[in-house]
Amino acid sequence: MNEFKLDPDHVIADEESLRSLFHAVAPLAVDKCIDALDAHAQAFIRRSPFVCLGTQNADGRADVSPRGDPPGFVRILDPNTLAIPDRPGNNRLDSLANIVSNPNVGLLFVIPGFDDTLRVNGEATLVTDPGLLDTMAVRDRAPGLAIVVRVREVFMHCAKAFRRSQLWNPDHFQDRDGMPSLSKIILDQTTGAPDDDAEMRRIDADLEVEYGKTLY
Repeated sequence: MNEFKLDPDHVIADEESLRSLFHAVAPLAVDKCIDALDAHAQAFIRRSPFVCLGTQNADGRADVSPRGDPPGFVRILDPNTLAIPDRPGNNRLDSLANIVSNPNVGLLFVIPGFDDTLRVNGEATLVTDPGLLDTMAVRDRAPGLAIVVRVREVFMHCAKAFRRSQLWNPDHFQDRDGMPSLSKIILDQTTGAPDDDAEMRRIDADLEVEYGKTLY
C-alpha cells in the first residue's frame, strides 16, 4: 500500500476555516453543557457498565482506554466528583501515566442498548485511599487505585453515531471468527505466531484461563 499524502490546499488549519464549513451551533447544543452531575447524569452513570477514558500526556500525545465492570462501577462521590476503579491490566499504564503529567480527561459513558451517551470532562487525580478503594471491591478484591475525576463539563450526546453504526442491532453483529484471535494478532505483530493450529488453539485457551484468574 502506497503512503497517503495530504494535499496542503485541502487542510483545515484554523478554527475560523473549520467553522465556515458548518452551520452555526444551535443554542440548545451550547446550553445543554452543565458543570455538575444532575439527577439525569447520575442515573445514566449508575446504569453504565462501560466508559471510555481519554487522556493526554504533557506533550499532547493522546490515548483512549476502555473501562468496564458491573453497572454503576463508577462511583458518584458528589455532584462534582467521580471515582473510577483501576482493575488489573497489562501494566502499560498509558492512561495513568498520562494523568500524572496532564490531569485533563474526557469520559464517554455507554449503556448497552442505549443509542445516546453521556460525556464528562474534568481533571483526574490518582488515589490510593483504602476507605474509597474498599467500596469498589468486586469478588472481595479492591482495586489498587482509583481515578478520581473533578467534573467540569457534563452533557448528553445524541444517538446519531450509534444509529449510523447499527451498534446494538444483532443483524449487524459480525462473526468473530472472521478475524484471527487476539493472541494470534499480537503474536503476528511481535514474535510471530506458530504455524501449528493446535498450538495456536492452546495459546488461545491459556488466554481464556488467564482472563478467569485476573479480571479482578
